[in-house]
Amino acid sequence: MQLIKETHVDFMGQSRLALSFSGLLILIGLISILMHGGLRYGVDFAGGTLVQLKFKIPPALDDVREGLKSLGLGDSSIQEFGSKNDILIRVQRSEEGLHSVGDEIRNGLGKNFNKEDIEVERVEMVGPKVGKDLRSKALLSILYAILGIVIYISWRFEFHYAIAAIIALVHDVLVTLGVFSLLNKEFDLVVVAAFLTIIGYSLNDTIVVFDRIRENLRRRGKKSLTEIVNESINQTLSRTLLTSGTTLLVVLALFILGGEIIHDFAFALLVGIAIGTYSSIFIASVFLTYWEAFGKIKRK
Repeated sequence: MQLIKETHVDFMGQSRLALSFSGLLILIGLISILMHGGLRYGVDFAGGTLVQLKFKIPPALDDVREGLKSLGLGDSSIQEFGSKNDILIRVQRSEEGLHSVGDEIRNGLGKNFNKEDIEVERVEMVGPKVGKDLRSKALLSILYAILGIVIYISWRFEFHYAIAAIIALVHDVLVTLGVFSLLNKEFDLVVVAAFLTIIGYSLNDTIVVFDRIRENLRRRGKKSLTEIVNESINQTLSRTLLTSGTTLLVVLALFILGGEIIHDFAFALLVGIAIGTYSSIFIASVFLTYWEAFGKIKRK
């Protein structure tokens, strides 16, 4: 099935504009991360205790905070979770004595609310050492994935194809991280899983374009690499739009209807798939042409 039968879009002619746009996105994201003092780690990475409470009547967050002050937890993070009846409390403490923290918080809020109207939905606890270990393992999982990709693409294509693909993948990760920082969203193990999914999806899209470029190079004739790349992207454009469009529809359904538990996961996929589709055209393919231009300059 072809959504678009034939196009002659000069994608490479817009390469400088695209690279400037990508550079601006990454710069804004990095500035946001620096201004926030790093990413907003979830309990998985930062350590601490997460308590989800369900109220029969939607509570005022200020009243909840006042109730926590009596327990010495007034500096805890408090937010609505899904509905106004569900409250998520993040406590920056994870001592073993806090295993009953859910009941302690419920009892502490009894001064401002009827305890019978409060139900402890879940309590999650992660120690600071475990959180640090999880952070390092999450980072290693992404690095190992990228290393495996370099080896695979170098074997299937050539080394410069691998470099172009990795540049695109790093671009996707940095842009998505920047969006998470700008929106002050939590970064936890679920989001790391989303990032690994984004890497795989973006790579698949890039491989399709690279495969067509390699096929067209065999019957290159007098065409330049830029012309070959443009022709290849136009030939795979219908497939790219169909695949990305249908995937985005599914992820959008998860984002809207999937509930708060997978909200950040679905959001990361939404951003990552959109950026990954863009980068396979305007980042990976562009750097292939830059590699050849650099090689000619070096030979001179």
